Amino acid sequence: MAAMTFITQKTKLIDCDRQIQVAAEPVYRELLLVEGDSASQSVARVRNSQFQAVLPMQGKPMNATKATDRAVRKNQWFGALIDALGVGWHAEDMAQLRYDRVLFLFDPDADGIHCGALMLMFFDDYLRPLLDAHRVSLIKSPLFEIRAAGYADCLHAYSEEHLQRIRSALDVKQIQHSHHRYRGLASLNANVLRETCIDPDSRTAYLLQHRDALTAKAIFGRKI
Repeated sequence: MAAMTFITQKTKLIDCDRQIQVAAEPVYRELLLVEGDSASQSVARVRNSQFQAVLPMQGKPMNATKATDRAVRKNQWFGALIDALGVGWHAEDMAQLRYDRVLFLFDPDADGIHCGALMLMFFDDYLRPLLDAHRVSLIKSPLFEIRAAGYADCLHAYSEEHLQRIRSALDVKQIQHSHHRYRGLASLNANVLRETCIDPDSRTAYLLQHRDALTAKAIFGRKI
């Protein structure tokens, strides 16, 4: 099957090319879950269309741990995700999984962290086999760019604490520097987005497992 664009009323999957094989080796296809159309368009411009697909959320995900099963199954975005993955609700048909990896790629702010927790809880309740098979990971995008006087390359910080550590180290060396905060994925230039979030050879992906979902559920008030 060639690459396709899967469309519902508000959700659009930008699929990867399904006819590509490289040197007779299997292509490990990835589905990148992002926040909204702006992030989706930015990621789609720099992704490798041979093996990377993009699915944007529309608004914050439903809290599947507190909703009824009926409400979850009627949710348009969850339905689009299930269709994109191909495994059915509760991943009862893993042989039909259309992607080898699912990657959460959300903004590094509070809303993005909340989105990631909600998505992880949904996966734990409805797609647990993917977590157990180590198919789901989180990519953290940079929150700050730091530029130091006399250096062409920039540094990236992934939290307020990380920023302060870098600034303190530069202060100790008496290197003048400045920084600015990214507004989200769409505000990253193409090279930074590709290097820190998209390229498997340079990004950092954190494996998500059932125990991470239990932590998220505890934080969001579900008794487990």
